[in-house]
Amino acid sequence: MQLPSMEALRANATAIVAVAIFAGTYLVIAVGKLPGYHLDRAGAALLGASLMVGAGVMSLDQAYRAIDFDTIALLFGMMIVVANLRLSGFFRLVNGWVVTRARHPLVLLTSIVLVAGALSAFLVNDTICLVMTPLVLDLVTRLKRDPIPYLLAIAMASNVGSTATITGNPQNMIIGGLSHIPYGSFAGALWPVAAVGLFLTALLIAFIHRGEFFTREHFPAAVAGPVRYHRPLVVKSSLVTVAMVILFFAGQPVAKVAIVGGALLLFTRRLKPEKVYSEIDWTLLLMFVGLFIVVAGLEATVLTQEVVERIGRLHLDAAPVLSLITAGLSNLVSNVPAVLVLKPFVANLQDPERAWLLVAMASTLAGNLTLVGSVANLIVAQRARSHGVTLGFWAYFKVGAPLTVLTILFGAWWLQSAVG
Repeated sequence: MQLPSMEALRANATAIVAVAIFAGTYLVIAVGKLPGYHLDRAGAALLGASLMVGAGVMSLDQAYRAIDFDTIALLFGMMIVVANLRLSGFFRLVNGWVVTRARHPLVLLTSIVLVAGALSAFLVNDTICLVMTPLVLDLVTRLKRDPIPYLLAIAMASNVGSTATITGNPQNMIIGGLSHIPYGSFAGALWPVAAVGLFLTALLIAFIHRGEFFTREHFPAAVAGPVRYHRPLVVKSSLVTVAMVILFFAGQPVAKVAIVGGALLLFTRRLKPEKVYSEIDWTLLLMFVGLFIVVAGLEATVLTQEVVERIGRLHLDAAPVLSLITAGLSNLVSNVPAVLVLKPFVANLQDPERAWLLVAMASTLAGNLTLVGSVANLIVAQRARSHGVTLGFWAYFKVGAPLTVLTILFGAWWLQSAVG
């Protein structure tokens, strides 16, 4: 019997270390923090990445090359743009102009769904939830309405609407960078899924909360107070945003457009840069960097071509199978880590472009399953709690569960039959 060589033993030991680091990192990400320690998801990703280098799984140079700087630049640029829109009062203007013109609860619900969905399609959905939640809460409180269905509308519509484009949410940004699918092609394939999803969102919320919406009661003609905004900054931010979207659809590299657009908005006499920087989600950027390295370490040592091909035999080319795996993994470890761990398998499928679209669709829509299914949901719940309103798990789940199943089923069918 021939004993394994020292090189083989070393390779096996490295693979075991890589698996242990990967599993530990993803466990903390799934739980949310390390019990007994102040280690959050971003810290776990950074620690995992550092251990991959420190344990010799990969060199520092390999770690640098594993980071997708296009995705980081895209996300950073969009954060700057959204920060300027928020600080200028743009979202307050949109909310005041559209939502407060509703004179009936069902019209108000539809308006919130459309506004949250449309804005999330082009801007990061987490931010839309951050700015819309207090505005809508203030409105429905003055109208003496039940705030729960309207909070559900913000969270669920922002998730659904963000499905439509590469800039809608962080996981789509990663997929855009990994797949190199043009912005227009991505939107062309997924906007019908988002449109049907928004319709189903309004329908299910109205059906489950029938007492709130199927009424003859109408709102008073004037319910909104004066809107505070900075006109020059609103105009400048809006023009830059529109120009960016046009360039996205024109085929310009999205990372380049986003970072240039963000940098141009920093050139101003009206807004201190510190205010913009305070709006940046630095922990999310840090988590991205760490996860790129952690997944690359596992891929280099464990996910050999043979292993990838063996797992690929699980019919991942079938839309229902890939959608189900993506949705399950997204709810287990969150959508961004799920997308990264699926990367080596999707890249080797027969039609990787359609597979990436399926992953984008399922990972985003899966966020509507439970209250903890996406960061956007948690933002709505936390902002509502600070205003004395509790959005409970069951109140969310009884709408989110059927919505998730219906939207993912439609998305899988659409991408399987109409895209390819």
